[in-house]
Amino acid sequence: MKGENYREMSAYFSQTRTRSNTIKALHDVLPLVMYIFYPVQLIALGVNEGFNSEHFLRFMLVPLGTLILVTVLRAIINAKRPYEVYDYDPAVNKATKGHSFPSRHTVCAFIIAMAFLYINVKIGIIMLALAAAIGVTRVLSGVHFIRDVIGGAVIGIGIGVLAFFIF
Repeated sequence: MKGENYREMSAYFSQTRTRSNTIKALHDVLPLVMYIFYPVQLIALGVNEGFNSEHFLRFMLVPLGTLILVTVLRAIINAKRPYEVYDYDPAVNKATKGHSFPSRHTVCAFIIAMAFLYINVKIGIIMLALAAAIGVTRVLSGVHFIRDVIGGAVIGIGIGVLAFFIF
């Protein structure tokens, strides 16, 4: 997308209170839902299978390691955000400079979804859909480029496939 597209999209969501509140709610609530279910499942795994079980340890350590990895990667790359490049106000309150690629919310959502897929396929598919929605809201709200979200999804899914299904 071009700068004009990002500015128009942000303006669209900012034009009415309903649209503005909707994009802000989606931007904030969707990750919150994911981040509530994750520790609940982690505790359930620990209680049901043991805190030293392979399922528990993978479910805990793979997302944690991925979060650390992506945080370091973002600091190294330090890519500008769309609102920095194209000079507009995003549809949500965001003043962060740089650290746009990859979208950490998207990476975390996808690695958590892959962790759920590892434990339960049906719940994992629902979480993958939620992760995709999280990524879309990052673009629609104007805080990430499409490449940030796609890169985040690829990293989350890639690490998930390797850590949960290959090794």
